[in-house]
Amino acid sequence: MSFVQIGGLTLHYRVQGRSDAPALVLVNSLGTDARIWDDVIALLGARYRIVSYDKRGHGLSDAPEGDYSLDQHIDDLEGLLDHLQIEQLALCGVSVGGQIAQGFAIRHPERLTALVLCDTAARLGSAEMWNARIAAVRAGGLDAIADAVMERWFTPAFRRERPAELAGWRNLLLAMPVAGYAGTCAALRDADLTDAVGAITTPTLVVCGSQDLSTPPELVLATAQLIPNSRFELIAGAGHIPSIEQFQALAALMQSFFDEVSHG
Repeated sequence: MSFVQIGGLTLHYRVQGRSDAPALVLVNSLGTDARIWDDVIALLGARYRIVSYDKRGHGLSDAPEGDYSLDQHIDDLEGLLDHLQIEQLALCGVSVGGQIAQGFAIRHPERLTALVLCDTAARLGSAEMWNARIAAVRAGGLDAIADAVMERWFTPAFRRERPAELAGWRNLLLAMPVAGYAGTCAALRDADLTDAVGAITTPTLVVCGSQDLSTPPELVLATAQLIPNSRFELIAGAGHIPSIEQFQALAALMQSFFDEVSHG
């Protein structure tokens, strides 16, 4: 395991794949950690140096009390890349990880050769929704929302046919620090990149699970239409986290896209 301190915050990160290859950096979703990318890393590791990490408040990284901001998450990513001396990269994020990726692309277009946005949007939910979510987890812990979250993360077929995996991912959510979950909900509540994503110049692949209930395809498509050099793809049979449910389809789309834009 590898750890680094960024501005006083400890982040857990992993570097896998080929050490001499172009960099691919993966950012996880709300309530998960870097392990959601394991199957994708297994398929793409032969061609890329792949960095995944637990964003602040998640996994083995620090979970300070209080509200987080999207800028703080972007600062953390920037600090990690500087620590690893990665100047050029392809960046992929899912859900809030996709918002972090959007923000990084706006801030540092010169560092990106490719951008992949999974099941995300320039604006996610309403302030009322996020405030209610924060109140629920602070009052009853992650168990208060776990079943509802599983319904939004995964398709009915996954929940019916893969009960052991479902139980494992539910356990992952329940192990989340309440402070980290609530703090990141606040970042989502306050972030709105709608007027900014039109400035993204990086070639961008936008994907969405066809059965995503958290960020429905029409919401994800609306953000793709705001990004000038982007393409939108649906992943059949996936909910909110295609890297778990349809990892082969996601990895194939990513590899084809990276070949098109000559990343690696």
